[in-house]
Amino acid sequence: MIRYFCEDIKFTYKNKLANNRWLKMVAGSEIRKIGDINVIFCSDNYILDVNMKYLQHDYFTDIITFDYCEGKVLSGDLFISVDSVRENSIEFGTDFEEELHRVIVHGVLHLIGYDDHTEEDKKVMRQKENYYLQMRSQI
Repeated sequence: MIRYFCEDIKFTYKNKLANNRWLKMVAGSEIRKIGDINVIFCSDNYILDVNMKYLQHDYFTDIITFDYCEGKVLSGDLFISVDSVRENSIEFGTDFEEELHRVIVHGVLHLIGYDDHTEEDKKVMRQKENYYLQMRSQI
C-alpha cells in the first residue's frame, strides 16, 4: 500500500490513484511488488533535520529514501522536500508535477536497488527515471 502524508507543510497531492497505478507498474517492470511505501511531503528545513539526524549529512536534498524492503517486496519511507522540488522545476525548466514524479520514482528506484553514487550510476538512474516518466504519460 502506498500512503501519502505531510509533515510540516500544507500540500495537496491530487493524483494518488494514478500515481499508485504507475508505481505498481514500475515495480512490476522491475520484477518487484509494492509493499508499504510512505510518501512524506515536507519542507527543506524538515528534510535537512532528517538528513542530519539519521544520515549525519548537513545539506538540503530533494528526497531521502529509507529502505525497508524484504526480498522483492518494496517498502520504505520517501521524504520529499516540496521546496526543493519546486526549486528544481524552476532550475531545470520543468513542470512542478513532472519534477515531483521524477523525485518519487527516483525514491522507488532506490528501493529497487538502483544507486546514484557514481557518474555511471547517475546515468542509469536518469535513464530509468526518464523511461518511467514516459510510461506514466501512457497510464
